[in-house]
Amino acid sequence: MIIELIASAAVKAVNQLFGADVPASQLAVQRTVPAFRSQGDFSLVVFPLLKISRKSPEETAGMLGIELLKILPQAESFGVVKGYLNIKIAKSYWETFVEETCLSDHYGICSSPKGKPVVVEYSSPNTNKPLHLGHIRNNLLGYSVAQLLRASGRNVVKVNLVNDRGIHICKSMLAWKLSGKNETPENSGKKGDKLVGDYYVLFDKMYKEELAELTARGMTAEEAELASGMMQQARAMLVKWEARDEETLTLWNTMNGWVYEGFDVTYKRLGVDFDKIYYESQTYLLGKEIVEEGLSKGVLYRKDDGSVWIDLTTDGLDEKLLLRADGTSVYMTQDLGTAQLRANDFDPDNLVYVVGNEQNYHFDVLKLILKKLGRPWADSIYHLSYGMVELPEGKMKSREGTVVDADDLMDEMVVTARSMTEELGKIDDLNSPEAAELFRIVGMGALKYFILKVDPRKNMLFNPNESIDFNGNTGPFIQYTYARIKSVLRKAGEEAEEHYTISVPDLLAPETNLIINLYQFHDVVRQAAAEYSPAVMANYLYELAREYNVFYHELSILKEENADRKKLRLAVSALTATVIKNGMALLGIEVPVRM
Repeated sequence: MIIELIASAAVKAVNQLFGADVPASQLAVQRTVPAFRSQGDFSLVVFPLLKISRKSPEETAGMLGIELLKILPQAESFGVVKGYLNIKIAKSYWETFVEETCLSDHYGICSSPKGKPVVVEYSSPNTNKPLHLGHIRNNLLGYSVAQLLRASGRNVVKVNLVNDRGIHICKSMLAWKLSGKNETPENSGKKGDKLVGDYYVLFDKMYKEELAELTARGMTAEEAELASGMMQQARAMLVKWEARDEETLTLWNTMNGWVYEGFDVTYKRLGVDFDKIYYESQTYLLGKEIVEEGLSKGVLYRKDDGSVWIDLTTDGLDEKLLLRADGTSVYMTQDLGTAQLRANDFDPDNLVYVVGNEQNYHFDVLKLILKKLGRPWADSIYHLSYGMVELPEGKMKSREGTVVDADDLMDEMVVTARSMTEELGKIDDLNSPEAAELFRIVGMGALKYFILKVDPRKNMLFNPNESIDFNGNTGPFIQYTYARIKSVLRKAGEEAEEHYTISVPDLLAPETNLIINLYQFHDVVRQAAAEYSPAVMANYLYELAREYNVFYHELSILKEENADRKKLRLAVSALTATVIKNGMALLGIEVPVRM
């Protein structure tokens, strides 16, 4: 790529001019800021070289510019602004780039990933409630990161860990057992995951009512919690489950089956999938074996009540529970087992966990325990910690039933897309089925883009109405730009499908700016993958769409009289459409050909 070529040439130039060896990594080459693009396409910062050159920034840049023109055949001219050397790249270089890539459907995407796999875990739902807005960010982030890693040349395995056991699951089971009256998804008409989620909320309601009654009798809050019959029954059910009690297992299998059917519907609508699904009910036993290993090695210890712990205070952490006194496991127990299973299954290069930032401490502890147990792959664990999604009215609470249900949100987005699309008159040429499909694509594109354009590490405020705007930094704006390009290419007909040999006397600013933006797609894919950040790709696509619209409005395409320049503009338009389509696909977003 041209940035690497400039850096490499600059290394040679510095050596020849000043007799010093400077690593290319210390030479910052970047896109020239808009105010100085008439002088060059890319800028080399020369301030780090002043100690070597012992000259002023302007003189150092000028000397480097002269030398670079001798070394770098792609360089056409240069200009100097203070400590910046601005390098103009020959138009023939950009013409060749457009010629070679404009008809490639896979430009920027690696077609043959290599190396040991990267295992990316995302979703990780609990089977006591349906997926909600927080799960949407998790799934979209995990899926997009996996796509970006694969596009950058990494082998990727997408996995899901279903939290299908534990006290929270028993709460839903107990509430159904006490109050369900044999209600099922079939006889209630409810989606299975929503039905089970309703009973999780019901348990919390019944539990709070019981606590209020006990405290009214004179108990303290702590005494009431200890005396709660609801909680005692839920804990007893968990013990029965781990003891493989037949009746408990039958109910557990039935209710989890309802949830899985519901999850599958939601995953399909979200457009995410997995290569392998792990279940905590299958990993916690291996986790218990690892705990026993830790006891035998003296890494862990058992307290008088029978519970098992690890003391990490000397590492700046605290004591961590690994097995309860009754022998039941905790999250850390099964996470030890799951990590070991993935290491066994894939011998991965990296284990990436897409989990919210409230679990930062948990993953610090997990990694440290595995290190102390002698697992050589412990350092390959990477916690992709992302911020929470909040609403204008505050945080969501599953127990209280105040979450934004994923299915309901997707329905709302499609309805909003329909309203705004009809209002703007963008469906005049579509029949009813085509219009319905457009509403789905725009609504889901708006939802996905709005979430993925935010840096994963940041908390975000989700406002559905802001996400569907055909003029802002939104999915629909980029989708509309793609549809506009496809309309141009359809009108061009056969001219847009031929192999272009391009030769124009010069490149105008809108042409150059758009071509360089397209040229950077390859690097953006790799940057987004390296940073585990779909936001890098999302915001690049927005800038690309803006750049194309400047190009579209300032220059004639179909009515351009010069045949060579018309070919160039059609080729650049075709390449822009390809990059938008490929880039949006890496975000899990579809693009409509008509809009």
